[in-house]
Amino acid sequence: MAKDPICGMDVDEKSAKWSSEYKGKKYYFCAPGCKKKFDENPGKYAK
Repeated sequence: MAKDPICGMDVDEKSAKWSSEYKGKKYYFCAPGCKKKFDENPGKYAK
């Protein structure tokens, strides 16, 4: 399981509908709103 970097929810990488890549790392999201927020400022949320 991956953690949604925006809301902290657990997301299954295999069934996740939304993801983004930032600096070679893939991030998974529970909803399109979380992905949008991450994509607007990935440096703020990426670990």
